[in-house]
Amino acid sequence: MTETKKTRGMNPIVRLALILFAVSAITSGVLGLVNGFTADRIAEQQRLKTEAAYNAVLPSESGYTEVAFDAEAFPTVDKLSSAGDAGWVVELTFSGAQGSITAAFGVSSDFVITGASVIDHAETSGLGAKITEPDFLESLVGQSEGMAVTKDGGTVDAITAATISSRAMANAGNTAIAACRALG
Repeated sequence: MTETKKTRGMNPIVRLALILFAVSAITSGVLGLVNGFTADRIAEQQRLKTEAAYNAVLPSESGYTEVAFDAEAFPTVDKLSSAGDAGWVVELTFSGAQGSITAAFGVSSDFVITGASVIDHAETSGLGAKITEPDFLESLVGQSEGMAVTKDGGTVDAITAATISSRAMANAGNTAIAACRALG
């Protein structure tokens, strides 16, 4: 005589899928709740970080006024702001060696870089991340259109083992100057 084994309840695959769905739903709910509590604080921290970057690259007692620019001609430029007679602050997001870099460049009214500040980046710690160090950022100050790293015949010293990141910053500085020149 042959015995048939009856399965009780639901199919094990369906049961596992429902358990996985429940765990995912609970986790998503908790993450959404935490995001709801922290979103305003994160946005405020980002605003303060950006404000500090603007003040570091081109201090302005009268503040910064956003200026319209040709976004199609300058796709990496996020925002261009006037700092009165002193010049402009240009915020850009561009590709580095490991991901996007968001930086602010101060450009004087005679189209010279007055300062550079990295707002956010995904560069490798100890290598490309050195674009945030004062020595490198100061090497960009005083540069004008056509700046390049020394490896490309320019005067900006590239960071050792981080030429791509250094080159990206120099190119972004050139874009900032060009965007300001295009204002007229």
